[in-house]
Amino acid sequence: MAMATMGESPRSPEAKLGMRVEDLWDVQEAQLSPTEKLNACFESIPVSAFPLAPSNQEIEIKSDATLAEAVMKLARHNVFSAPVVDVDAPEDASWIDRYIGIVEFAGIVVWILHQSEPASPMSPSTPTSAKAIAAAANGLSFALELEALGLGSAATTAGNFFLDLTSSELYKNTTVRDIAGTFRWAPFLALERSNSFLTMLLLLSKYKMKSVPVLDLGSGTIDKIISQSAVIHMLAECAGLQWFESWGTKKISEVGLPLVTPDQIIKVYEDEPVLQAFKVMRKKRVGAVPVIERDSGKAVGNISLRDVQFLLNAPEIYHDYRAITVKDFLTAVRSYLEKNKNAFPMVSEYVTCREDCTIKELIQLLDQEKIHRVYVVDNDGDLQGLITLRDIISRLVHEPRGYFGDFFDGVLPLPANTRV
Repeated sequence: MAMATMGESPRSPEAKLGMRVEDLWDVQEAQLSPTEKLNACFESIPVSAFPLAPSNQEIEIKSDATLAEAVMKLARHNVFSAPVVDVDAPEDASWIDRYIGIVEFAGIVVWILHQSEPASPMSPSTPTSAKAIAAAANGLSFALELEALGLGSAATTAGNFFLDLTSSELYKNTTVRDIAGTFRWAPFLALERSNSFLTMLLLLSKYKMKSVPVLDLGSGTIDKIISQSAVIHMLAECAGLQWFESWGTKKISEVGLPLVTPDQIIKVYEDEPVLQAFKVMRKKRVGAVPVIERDSGKAVGNISLRDVQFLLNAPEIYHDYRAITVKDFLTAVRSYLEKNKNAFPMVSEYVTCREDCTIKELIQLLDQEKIHRVYVVDNDGDLQGLITLRDIISRLVHEPRGYFGDFFDGVLPLPANTRV
């Protein structure tokens, strides 16, 4: 691809931003390494320059909203997470007191499913059954309802389980505030408009944030939310620029990818219960797992926490299943999506790249497919690793010693299950 020149018109706001990086790249000191140059460029650009999302519609969830209300709002706006506003905060509260965290669609569903898990041996002071766990968290009435629903082994869960769950008092009465600090709950760690791109990129990579809110301190409101996916899209739009090509034309192995090796990949088999797959993701703290055919040992699909939306938004598609396996789940979802493309535009597919893939090709693949991970395979199709959006961003910049200083004061320490 030919290099872009200064006289060309940018293709998009993201490409215009890339040209700004290009201008800074050209004036960096010659003795700096490419990585040091990129660090310096991104440190010089404020996050206020990041383009707004096309919809430019940032939603908020009130802390007293029920899980059912939160799921409906997230689904209606086709977003997977949103900041949570403390309804008890005074009107003049600062943003630190106004926002209590970021809740994810997947986190809500996985939390509900977790209430159904049979007990494992615990200490005498710890609840020892699904009934006791629910009682401790939400009151005896919810616990009794869990017992009435028969939420036990995932292997024997029938399709009408999800219909029962969406009409349960547990789902309709538990509030978002009740699940604060649980799986996939993130702290509300925001940036000011004047903070740098480098800060934002480090938070999205090394510090494992899925998205970073940017605040307008004057109004005390959220100006924009920058996600890992948005950064990858920006990078894809910068193809052809010198700074991008000097980095993007490298093979993934040259920048130390994949970070996750074959023996580290968490897998599920296609004949396992789908609830078991989501349980594994929660236990191992991963966002997706490849689906393996038991006889051949080959990967035949991918199931993601993003797919968990279909357990609540479209429970009717499982009604006829006696026990919903991972294979049944993926088949039913694909069939449902064919008939409801506008309502549910995405499902996580099994997308691969070869070991000789370049960073640029990988970024373009991720952006085109709107996915969060790619599996690396050899010529025989065997898994050799996986690469996530976070992994790619982590190879773009590095954290200078002492960079954050006291940045995290007031945010850390965090509940054990939160990220960052």
